[in-house]
Amino acid sequence: MAGDTILETRGLTKEFKGFVAVKDVNLAVERGTIHALIGPNGAGKTTCFNLLTHFLTPTRGQIHFKGREITGSRPADIARMGLVRSFQISAVFPKLKVLENVRIALQRHRGHSFDFWRPERVLDALNARADALIEAVGLVGFEATAAGELPYGRKRALEIATTLALEPEMMLLDEPTAGMTHEDVERISALIKRVAADRTVLMVEHNLSVVATLSDRITVLARGEVLAEGHYDEVSRHPAVVEAYLGTAHA
Repeated sequence: MAGDTILETRGLTKEFKGFVAVKDVNLAVERGTIHALIGPNGAGKTTCFNLLTHFLTPTRGQIHFKGREITGSRPADIARMGLVRSFQISAVFPKLKVLENVRIALQRHRGHSFDFWRPERVLDALNARADALIEAVGLVGFEATAAGELPYGRKRALEIATTLALEPEMMLLDEPTAGMTHEDVERISALIKRVAADRTVLMVEHNLSVVATLSDRITVLARGEVLAEGHYDEVSRHPAVVEAYLGTAHA
């Protein structure tokens, strides 16, 4: 494996009762880059994410992270190694405040049981780090707001804060700008750019303008297989990619 490759798959395949959702995917993500995984609906992108973090078990193939094979590892163990993902649906506690959500994520990083029973002053020790994360994702002023009351784009920013609380070396972002207004897309895109400054990001994203702006490298999936790979200018002109997107690759 190349020294600058942080995540690599070899022949990654997932079958569901005869249906092949992901087929022989060879993926190499370089450390310190933003790598996008794109493709039309049903291409196998989210299934691939679930395989990388072992929310699904591969039918065959291998996954290596930081030079170590993680095929067969438990999702919690993979997260502790530094490979952490977000989801298409925001995964925060809606009735808890923004600060409380981030503090819970910080407890999870410690690897101990959650400290709901402990005195408030014990949890207050986490406030400085929580405040720093809240500032990093642009949520200053929302600390006392219940997560469920946040606008959609702000809620996704909170999810990124809780992901950052685990101090990942590599973040997997699943549709980070899905369903957002133009203003929110710009805000989250800028946030991804900032958090990627000292870590690696692999993202599934449908918004091709976001992909073009942020990505160092792009892998295109179609029907579960790698169709093309390279920089945006290369893959957007690839005839098979244009056909798979029915022309939207130039949108």
